[in-house]
Amino acid sequence: MRSRSRTALLAVGAALTAALATTAQAQAQPASQVRLPSAPRTQPAPEFRHEQPAEGFWTAARMRSAAPLDLPGTAAPDPRTAAAAPAARTTVAPTPAPAAATDAATRATPFAFPQAGGPWTGGGAVVKTSGRVFFTFNGRTASCSGNAVTSQNASTVITAGHCVKYQGSWHTNWVFVPAYDNGQAPYGQWSAAKTLATDQWAASEDINYDVGAAVVAPLNGQKLTAVVGAQGLEFNGAYNRPMYAFGFPAASPYDGTKLVYCSGNTSKDFLFSKDHGMGCNMTGGSSGGPWFTTFNESTGTGLQASVNSFGYTFLPNRMFGPYFGNEAKALYEKAQTS
Repeated sequence: MRSRSRTALLAVGAALTAALATTAQAQAQPASQVRLPSAPRTQPAPEFRHEQPAEGFWTAARMRSAAPLDLPGTAAPDPRTAAAAPAARTTVAPTPAPAAATDAATRATPFAFPQAGGPWTGGGAVVKTSGRVFFTFNGRTASCSGNAVTSQNASTVITAGHCVKYQGSWHTNWVFVPAYDNGQAPYGQWSAAKTLATDQWAASEDINYDVGAAVVAPLNGQKLTAVVGAQGLEFNGAYNRPMYAFGFPAASPYDGTKLVYCSGNTSKDFLFSKDHGMGCNMTGGSSGGPWFTTFNESTGTGLQASVNSFGYTFLPNRMFGPYFGNEAKALYEKAQTS
């Protein structure tokens, strides 16, 4: 991730102490390529029901030109939100796609670890479950990343909260394109029937809870995870452990055409937030991409425990993702039963 003077970061940066409040407005800026105008705040809604985009709206050219969402600096997150009591760890198992066995890559040697950012060439389930997210916000087309997860409705995508709603405005024309490849949608464009966010993001856009979800409509008579498979999830897991992050960064030096990954030993954000931190140079457009624990490079499967969320300009090449606690679990349960 890069400072605003060179490129944009990944999402919302904010200072987390009173001592840093003055400098953080200049230093902790969001990650994106194009700055979108601020929208007036309105009464938050817990979810948004969508109409499908007009047929042919998301052409290859429009997808290629969609810019990462830009977010003005926000107020410092309340450090008191990080003091919740620990809860029991729970997991949800991955769901293989019909052809997952033939898609998995057999590697003679493992990928480099840690990896600060590079193309994912390992194949496996993550190639199908990960994808780009496209939407309209304030009249502009924009992009993020997302991931298909195991769910009762076989139609749930997890992304960042700011990739479904920002400043009271729920994004429209929202689609998920799994296995996106330079304007191509090999498994189709899956339109959201409903988008949701954690209660904390919906109410006040608290960066500690920057998690969103979408329930996508069937396509050609099939449900999403029956076509592309689904990753597992973990809630209330541990800090300070190896993780892999995936996304479709679109700001320089990336161009949004391919799946990119980072890997490394994570740490808890020392600036009072509840977030995970990882060395990673992914840029705007990767927001909402999945972070996995217990990730298997050969099969491309793991347990999703966070999403790409934000970075600080005074900590270049480091990304942060929200902790999946009870709040994220409640969002997941609401989405998967919709």
